[in-house]
Amino acid sequence: MTDKNADQYKHTLNLPETDFPMRGNLPSREPERLKQWEAMDLYARIREISAGRSKFILHDGPPYANGSIHIGHAVNKIIKDIIVKSRTLAGFDAAYVPGWDCHGLPIEHKVETVHGKNQPADLTRERCRSYATEQVAEQMSGFKRLGVLGDWKAPYLTMNFANEAGEIRALAEMVKGGYVFKGLKPVNFCFDCGSALAEAEVEYQDKKSDAIDVAFTVEDADKLAAAFGLDSLPKPASLVIWTTTPWTIPANQALNVHPEFTYALVDTGERLLLLAEELVESCLQRYGLQGKTLATAPGQALELIRFRHPFYDRLSPVYLADYVELGAGTGIVHSAPAYGEDDFRSCKHYGMSNDDILNPVQSNGVYVADLPFFGGQFIWKANPNIVAKLEEVGALLKHESITHSYMHCWRHKTPLVYRATAQWFVGMDIQGTDGKTLREKALAGIEQTHFVPNWGQARLHAMIANRPDWCISRQRNWGVPIPFFLHKATGELHPRTVELMEQVAQRVEKEGLEGWFKLDASELLGNEAADYEKITDTLDVWFDSGTTHWHVLRGSHPLGHESGPVADLYLEGSDQHRGWFHSSLLTGCAIDGHPPYRQLLTHGFTVDEHGRKMSKSMGNVVAPQEVMDKMGADILRLWVASTDYSGEMAVSDQILQRSADSYRRIRNTARFLLANLNGFNPATDLLPAENLLALDRWVVDAALQLQERITDAYENYRFLDVYQQVHHFCVRELGGFYLDIIKDRQYTMQADSQGRRSCQTALYHIAEALLRWVAPILSFTAEEINEALPGERPESVFFTTWYQGLFALPQKAAGGFDRDYWERLVAVKDGVNKCLEDARNEKIIKGSLAAEVTLYVGDALLADLQQLGEELRFVLLTSDVTLRPLAEGVDARTTELDELRVAVAASNKAKCVRCWHHRDDVGSHADHPELCGRCVTNLPDGEGEQRRYA
Repeated sequence: MTDKNADQYKHTLNLPETDFPMRGNLPSREPERLKQWEAMDLYARIREISAGRSKFILHDGPPYANGSIHIGHAVNKIIKDIIVKSRTLAGFDAAYVPGWDCHGLPIEHKVETVHGKNQPADLTRERCRSYATEQVAEQMSGFKRLGVLGDWKAPYLTMNFANEAGEIRALAEMVKGGYVFKGLKPVNFCFDCGSALAEAEVEYQDKKSDAIDVAFTVEDADKLAAAFGLDSLPKPASLVIWTTTPWTIPANQALNVHPEFTYALVDTGERLLLLAEELVESCLQRYGLQGKTLATAPGQALELIRFRHPFYDRLSPVYLADYVELGAGTGIVHSAPAYGEDDFRSCKHYGMSNDDILNPVQSNGVYVADLPFFGGQFIWKANPNIVAKLEEVGALLKHESITHSYMHCWRHKTPLVYRATAQWFVGMDIQGTDGKTLREKALAGIEQTHFVPNWGQARLHAMIANRPDWCISRQRNWGVPIPFFLHKATGELHPRTVELMEQVAQRVEKEGLEGWFKLDASELLGNEAADYEKITDTLDVWFDSGTTHWHVLRGSHPLGHESGPVADLYLEGSDQHRGWFHSSLLTGCAIDGHPPYRQLLTHGFTVDEHGRKMSKSMGNVVAPQEVMDKMGADILRLWVASTDYSGEMAVSDQILQRSADSYRRIRNTARFLLANLNGFNPATDLLPAENLLALDRWVVDAALQLQERITDAYENYRFLDVYQQVHHFCVRELGGFYLDIIKDRQYTMQADSQGRRSCQTALYHIAEALLRWVAPILSFTAEEINEALPGERPESVFFTTWYQGLFALPQKAAGGFDRDYWERLVAVKDGVNKCLEDARNEKIIKGSLAAEVTLYVGDALLADLQQLGEELRFVLLTSDVTLRPLAEGVDARTTELDELRVAVAASNKAKCVRCWHHRDDVGSHADHPELCGRCVTNLPDGEGEQRRYA
């Protein structure tokens, strides 16, 4: 028997054939697909097809328009795209309008870096708008390349004139609700920015600081003695504070003790020291002193006793404060109300007015010129001079350097301070016109929101419950203005503020934010203009993004539901609990009384394979554009889907290579399906369910069960589950069982036989379903599969919904071939495969079709296997199968099934050159001596083989 003998029958086989290539060659094919999508206006076509369906709205959190997209951007946009596409396939009208955050300091700083500082304000704004436009275009190109479908022709930009006007109107609603006020408060302040910062703009890094213990000499000696139950003080006494911010000492105005702590008066020889009793031992050791406690007193007893400032001629009274701790220091806190939130509240509680608060640090970080000893010095450089001054006056007990976690500007990476400035705030605990505080409404809104993962609810709840008032004003050029007029004498807002804001909004709608800055007050106020000051503050960029629900969902892109501007989902990184989720919640509750979202989904950040943060200096950055150029966007998309996004997401070249391997498995499975649909026309060849062979009915039912799990996973944002289920199906049910079995029937039976058409019908149904399962993730590849499937096709898979052609096995399938039956068969085949593999390694057989097996089985399994009759050998891919009672197989190979043992022997029968089975009757057919009788029957002029089961 030779290859030449086999070749003469090759034309009688139904060999697989498809134009769908084995290699994806994604880096070159994907850009071509993007051009096709653009030419057909795919997104607009999807909108037309989806019109009238129930809406699903994912409102896009705007990335900042600055710099090329990075791997974090890719993760975010891919997850959003998977959700939108899966909701479209689920039958929703799922629009996606991408957006960008375009105002704020990073863009202004970039422009200053290029063109220099101190440019005219209007020129700065012009250049900022131009720069942001360029950045949006660059990032948009990157997002499109990822395969993200959206309204790229009309994205929302916070710098669009209409959106800038909408933001002013949103602010007006909050003014109308009574939530906006002006106040002097310590806020996070960056000297490099020259502006207040939002909480979300603060990050923590290690900082080396001067830690000092400072003595404040008592002024009210008699009161201090009485507090400790003494007739008088036997020697001079000082209260001791510990701080890591020497630069705040010049602004000290009070001292804080905890009312419930016990404080000790300790005799150290030359003087008495006032310390928290619990910390006496550690303090004395730190100072290198020995001492004895003369008396103790509760903190409550020390209230309002005055002590002298170490080097200025003023007094600092003791105020009671619950925020004082015993973890470090002396148990006593020095209070500079201009430079600490707790300090500020404590001093205000004791009646200190705004005018009384000392604030010697200017916005550039330099002390005012007339500050004694340190005027004109930058605070960080003044630290050692202040320490030296304390030592000079005998007030310094200890000085050391410590490294601790300290707040830094997220842009400049420089240390921040708390600094009291006059700013505009949104009040958390002001009772609005509806009788409720914003904090109450926000906390209630959190309870109504569904969180993915669910731990996000507690996180956001804690942030809202404990957050201070929101400082919304900034002192910058490139930002949406706060269009207020303040009375020069009283400082009060103009009584027609809300009305005036609408007039400003109308102007901004036509001219952009520049319309406010060019406005002369007399144009709106007439003769009143001389009495009012037009302020120049701009809004915090978190107010920009936090109000997009106002002017996008109900304005430029009316995506909201009938119930109002509420999105089904907001989705961002986990840092946005204190950022966009946070600001959107507050503005939504202030304006509409409820959050602007029903669900919040958060994803983690990307790290390298060792869990390290990515940085250029470490060389572990994975650039999405490089991945797409080398491997393709679908590999990046598959990595995202196959990663648990609820925590840190590890990515590296090696990890992406594993995703590429998984991709090949899915692609090759699709290619097998397509290749074996060669010659199949669904319009004429598709068989009804009742005409399918038992195995084919089973696999379609298995696909139906899988589809139910997959659609549920998509609905609940479990993309890792989707990936695992699809990959497992390709590897096990299809690759490890079904596809192996059907090759013989598919290749060797007559082209139009029921057995082959039954198989092709099942393959067609699976291909149609698989196409849709992978489409939200492997969007480019899905479009390839869609084009390669036979029959009339929609131009895009995204014009379809989940496949409805799958059907279930009856509960009592004919012949008992139900789901449980086939699960048992899969287990049997696994056991036999293992024994065949061992026999092949032992050189007993060359391949499974060269083998004959004897199965020793228990009674129940024997009945199952006997149902298949002669067709059992096709299921097991052997040339012959003999069934024997389990008791006779003592010496046979064991399997994982207790009721199955297997004996493997090489067949001594002749091999059919057409089907490769070893059969007794090969050589007994005069016209075709190289063929078995089954193959003779399956020749084009033969009677045709009949199959019932497999």
